[in-house]
Amino acid sequence: MSRAQELLRGLVNCESRPHLERRLESGERLRVKWGIDPSAPDLHLGHTVPMRLLRRWQAAGHLPVLVIGDYTARIGDPSGRSATRPQLRTEQVEANARTYLDQLFCVVDPDQVEVRRQSEWYDGFDLAQVLRLANAATVAQLLQRADFEQRMRARLPVGVHELFYPLLQGYDSVAVEADVELGGSDQLFNLLRGREVQIAYGQPPQDIVTVPLLEGLDGERKMSKSLGNAVAVADPPEQQFGQLMSLPDQLILRYLELLTDASPEQLSELRRELDLERLNPRDAKASMAQLVVSGLHGEAAALAAREEFFRVHRDHQLPSRVAEVRLPARPQWDPRDLLVAAELARSRSEAGRLVSAGAVQLGGSRLADWRRPVTVEAGDVLQVGSHRAVRLLPG
Repeated sequence: MSRAQELLRGLVNCESRPHLERRLESGERLRVKWGIDPSAPDLHLGHTVPMRLLRRWQAAGHLPVLVIGDYTARIGDPSGRSATRPQLRTEQVEANARTYLDQLFCVVDPDQVEVRRQSEWYDGFDLAQVLRLANAATVAQLLQRADFEQRMRARLPVGVHELFYPLLQGYDSVAVEADVELGGSDQLFNLLRGREVQIAYGQPPQDIVTVPLLEGLDGERKMSKSLGNAVAVADPPEQQFGQLMSLPDQLILRYLELLTDASPEQLSELRRELDLERLNPRDAKASMAQLVVSGLHGEAAALAAREEFFRVHRDHQLPSRVAEVRLPARPQWDPRDLLVAAELARSRSEAGRLVSAGAVQLGGSRLADWRRPVTVEAGDVLQVGSHRAVRLLPG
């Protein structure tokens, strides 16, 4: 596989591929831009797909240019949106931005990267510059994006500030003099517009590459914190491993392809083993989860997370780390009040159902009747199901 083929493996879009391949084969060091809006506190595994591609280009000698979208985050990317996003306050954006770089550097080498913030150029933007940028596109061109077309057909509003989003993102490429911009496949409209903005400002148009969108844990929609189907980059290894083990079997290979260094040959062999039923999907999923967690937290942490998962879920033992809850001293407790006080049930009625279903243990003994008061000893473990447990400290 040639240098260009390796760097362009697994892409959804590439514009323009012949031109980019020539530049890659020439040995030229390219400025590879990736922009991200700090519109939420955490990155998730879907974000690591372009991050991993950025690291691959970094390892080949190219310079990643990370653009923190502290201005566009206040608008919100309209890609894939059926309604205008609420505008974020500056304070929210700043708080989110502070958490991003640590998470980004779990994947990308911080010593070989250029980090830029949009405020470097937009803080000084005056009206004349805004008008010049607006002249880089027509309203008709901006309304061609599918998201806006769908909203207009449904008679839903499109904010004027939303029309500026692709122009602002495009000007980022002018400001950092990007040779290449990468992003998810849902960013294609914005990235193409960036080429036009560069041309309007007298720069050569950037080549663009897009990567697949990662499906979330539900196996249907793209990974998103707002949809509740995401695995956060900052989550602890044990939590990430457990979440990945809940993934539908049909996405095991997809996650291996997009989130690990598994080669096409390894993926083909694994697919064959699964199709021939010579490999249990649970074992394949555990190996995938271990590789993904290892990429973020290291091999030792990933192995410990795997052992913890099977110790709790297969061997039915308590988690190795059990949170402590201090309760008021009482001679006896109604089991329902105890579960609510320990935050293992949201209400007395839910607590009663858990006890009636045989899902609750106190001090190693199963509670059979929520009507029967219980005595709590210091250090007793209150457990619901196989892996929700707290240690009780009365008084």
